[in-house]
Amino acid sequence: MSQSMIVSFPGGKRVDAAYDQFTIQTDQNGKNGGDGSAPEPFDLFLASLATCSGVYVLGFCQKRGLPTDGVSVVQSWQRDDKSKKIVRITIRVRVPESFPEKYLKAIERSVNQCSVKRTILDPPEFVVEAVVE
Repeated sequence: MSQSMIVSFPGGKRVDAAYDQFTIQTDQNGKNGGDGSAPEPFDLFLASLATCSGVYVLGFCQKRGLPTDGVSVVQSWQRDDKSKKIVRITIRVRVPESFPEKYLKAIERSVNQCSVKRTILDPPEFVVEAVVE
């Protein structure tokens, strides 16, 4: 099954992606020539991983009737000093003291089902084409 997004350039350093009924807006920060009016594309990449993890945490809790008050996902990352490439991403599921200890490892396993994380670990083939239409 093939799906697509259409990318457009509404002005300045803004780049938008149209997908289904949504328009996902991006911009560059001021030091990169943008207005900072929207997240940068790489920020959305990181946010997609964090929110995908959150979807699995939420589903885990809902399926078991566990309250989500005091539950959060904190994602942090480390970059290589020279290349600036991200070399480690840590996803921490924070739960309150009242959270049943018997579910801690299981909620970690649920985060590992995140489709964004799984795609990063087993990346797709990339094909880049410039075409005249």
